[in-house]
Amino acid sequence: MNRILVIRGGAIGDFILTLPAIKALRDAYPEAAIEILGYKQIAALAENRFYAQRVRSIESGALARFFAQNAELPVELTKYFAEFDLIVSYLYDPDSIFEANLRRSGARKIIRGPAKVENTEHAARQLARAIEELGIRVSDFAPKLFPSAEDRHRAAEFLAGLPKPIVAFHPGSGSDRKNWPLRSWIALGDYFLKNSIGSVVIVGGEADAAQIRELKSVWQIERVRFAQNLPLTDLAAILENTIFVGHDSGISHLAAAAGAKCILLFGPADPAVWAPLNDNAHVIRAPNGDLRQLDVDLVRDALDHELMRIGIRT
Repeated sequence: MNRILVIRGGAIGDFILTLPAIKALRDAYPEAAIEILGYKQIAALAENRFYAQRVRSIESGALARFFAQNAELPVELTKYFAEFDLIVSYLYDPDSIFEANLRRSGARKIIRGPAKVENTEHAARQLARAIEELGIRVSDFAPKLFPSAEDRHRAAEFLAGLPKPIVAFHPGSGSDRKNWPLRSWIALGDYFLKNSIGSVVIVGGEADAAQIRELKSVWQIERVRFAQNLPLTDLAAILENTIFVGHDSGISHLAAAAGAKCILLFGPADPAVWAPLNDNAHVIRAPNGDLRQLDVDLVRDALDHELMRIGIRT
């Protein structure tokens, strides 16, 4: 196994949940060159950060031909796939057309991972099954990220001047049903800012624009800083030494893998399948799976507990 390719699309959480499988490959073949074909802004979390030496974008028009039966395959990609001793693909390929075209390219060995996770066992375990087909034992299902020195330098610049401890909030997710009401976030933030000398970092992307806009109008103070639309590599380094409060979302998986002390608020999704398996992640399940019923005091107590663990009393 001199060269290994992992093909992984999907969102942030999907990618991070696949890291235990990639780590098992790295551990089994420490001298192999591992590449990832995926969304570059997400897969950058692994590029030259322990897991892979190179990342290539999956967003290529030429790649679409590999999903057509008996298509004329692009020469450049055909040569590319033929270079690998092993290809592990998590792409949706119900008719095995993509796999057949990989074989036409001369790919030596192809392993298919699940494109969709079922509500049967934890997602990281399901995603690792493909690697176990190679006779590799996967025993650690807690994803970890390894920010570079440059990532940490940019994080330090972003956090400069903020008094510690730093609590990070991510008030969004991919679905309104998975979001705690914004008024509850405001109540939690007001409590922390009133009773602690620490700071709050609000994390948000494009999907969280409405929540961020409202929170900016509420907290116009120096102890609150907004981390909007940052590169994921920078965000991982920013979060690694924080107390993080978030939902069932990819950013929560990012925070847990980076090492943040996480308080994760789960509504309709099953944490037995979707919650990070990291020891630093604590899950609070909303009554009846409805986050509108989750009391602020319960989350506040969890935050106080994490603050006390680092010697801070509110």
